[in-house]
Amino acid sequence: MEAVDPTVFRLAIFVLAIFVGYYVVWSVTPALHTPLMAVTNAISSVIIVGALLAAAAHGVSGAEAGATVWISKGCGAVAAGLAAVNIFGGFLVTQRMLAMYKKKTPVAKAPIAKAEAK
Repeated sequence: MEAVDPTVFRLAIFVLAIFVGYYVVWSVTPALHTPLMAVTNAISSVIIVGALLAAAAHGVSGAEAGATVWISKGCGAVAAGLAAVNIFGGFLVTQRMLAMYKKKTPVAKAPIAKAEAK
């Protein structure tokens, strides 16, 4: 019996996480969407720390250390960029959602001057 590649297990876990995340998000009541978005922004901030660590990788000693370092730095830079877009986009969407609940002040109309006929 031959061993199964660990990539298959990781891919299966990734696919299961996608389904679980989808059903968890769609089962949230509308009143809880703003706190949920705040939590996802916090998770993205943790992800960006990991991406920065990957971008600052030094590598290991070995024949293919140089290639591994550049791949890791490139993937880390891409991950940091995408996480930053996710964070700032999440804050913008949250700000727009909260602006919908603010009371709108009515704009005062200027009084119309009546022309006096002589």
